[in-house]
Amino acid sequence: MTQSCNLTVIQINDTHGYLEPHPELVWSGSKASYPTLGGYARIASLLNSARRENPGNVLVLDNGDTFHGTSPAAVSRGEALIPLVNALKLDAMTAHWEFAWGPAHFRKVVDRLDHPMLAINCYDKATGDRAFPASVALECAGLRVGVIGIAATILDKSMPPHFSEGLRFTLGLDELPAEINRLKCAERVDLIVVLSHLGFPQDVKLAASVKGIDILVSGHTHNRLERPARIGNTLIIQSGCHGSFVGRLDLNVTDGRISDVQHQLISVSDAIEPDPVMQRLVDEVMSPHRAMLAEIVGNTPIGLHRDTILSASMDDVLLAAAAKAGGTDIAFSNGWRYGAPVPPGPVTMNDLWNIIPSNPPISTVDLTGVEIQEMMEESLERTFSADPFGQMGGYLKRFRGLTIYGKLENPPGHRIEHIFTVDAALAADHSYKAAFVTAQGVPQKFGRNRQDLPVKAINALQDYFRRQSTHPNEGLGRFIPV
Repeated sequence: MTQSCNLTVIQINDTHGYLEPHPELVWSGSKASYPTLGGYARIASLLNSARRENPGNVLVLDNGDTFHGTSPAAVSRGEALIPLVNALKLDAMTAHWEFAWGPAHFRKVVDRLDHPMLAINCYDKATGDRAFPASVALECAGLRVGVIGIAATILDKSMPPHFSEGLRFTLGLDELPAEINRLKCAERVDLIVVLSHLGFPQDVKLAASVKGIDILVSGHTHNRLERPARIGNTLIIQSGCHGSFVGRLDLNVTDGRISDVQHQLISVSDAIEPDPVMQRLVDEVMSPHRAMLAEIVGNTPIGLHRDTILSASMDDVLLAAAAKAGGTDIAFSNGWRYGAPVPPGPVTMNDLWNIIPSNPPISTVDLTGVEIQEMMEESLERTFSADPFGQMGGYLKRFRGLTIYGKLENPPGHRIEHIFTVDAALAADHSYKAAFVTAQGVPQKFGRNRQDLPVKAINALQDYFRRQSTHPNEGLGRFIPV
């Protein structure tokens, strides 16, 4: 006898602590627009609506990068968000920036969550045991669904060391086949869902390498997939960032096999009525911060964003502020993806916290020309590796005061052809003083005379916007493909 059922899978990924509606960058041809999207109250309404449409048959998954990225998230070390995340009634999640305050703190957060945190690839160095469960078997729509989590593999490779203290992270590739087999044989699951924070390129290769994955829910790289990618028998979805979009799969499953698929990339717009219960929770978290966050610190004549891979206007401003504070021509920061855009017009304290929510000190370091080239070659490989499994981190490292000419298609260590400072070729044995923010900006293995200045990044940005009325074109750093 044929058995058929309908299953709805909803994805939330890379919300980065954005509890309220905010500007989002949307391209139309060559023009940018900044619609107001997102907000937990709207997301809650979407989830409630789906659960009413298909009662008992909705699976809601969160890919992580949930508890970090805005001022309320950062100052509470993610704890302020726990009641709101619990109110979404998630079925499972995995993690990345959740480790920003160290594994011990994240375990305390996990203990207060109403859903499992999954990571097949996270191990305790001392015991060799997994730090979190690898998977969970869930009853949904008359099916048994096995959900396997993969946390960000870069946590002990390109993130600050305290993120992964006492832990090691694998890719999860070697562990997956055995766990899939266990779920199918011991747990008798009908479908396998992988909840991944590896990034879309890695997830595509993962799906091509491992058999038995029905659905791969992807995160980390902030891709807005208008339609699922199909790799063999595996469907892959990813749904942007900041909670601006939510992914929805409506599946017909017949005799344990997916027979029909409908996908929506849902824009979380003002057409969605906010859920009043969630809105009250959001207001409770936000109300102590609203006056400070609403303070106007300056203006920008252009939109500030991080939606371009080689350089970005938001980081041009951050680097200009860091260079000013450090008294240098050269500055570096990490190529972060998160940070809601700032439309042309007033710039608020909320915008500054969104640019750099960790609010680290401005630091300085002495680097040789050789070290600068080596550091940038490393960043190029981590960004553009021909092997997706070699890609680590966000976009290309941001820099100021340098012009770099290179070939992205070249092999590792051979992409850069020329580097120039503002007025001369970079000298290999010369020492250059540079400003930077966080160890991701200039890793510990590079440079000498590292010094944290008594000014923090947000204070430096405040000072910059109070003094600067135009975009910082002079002294910009650019990578020019040749």
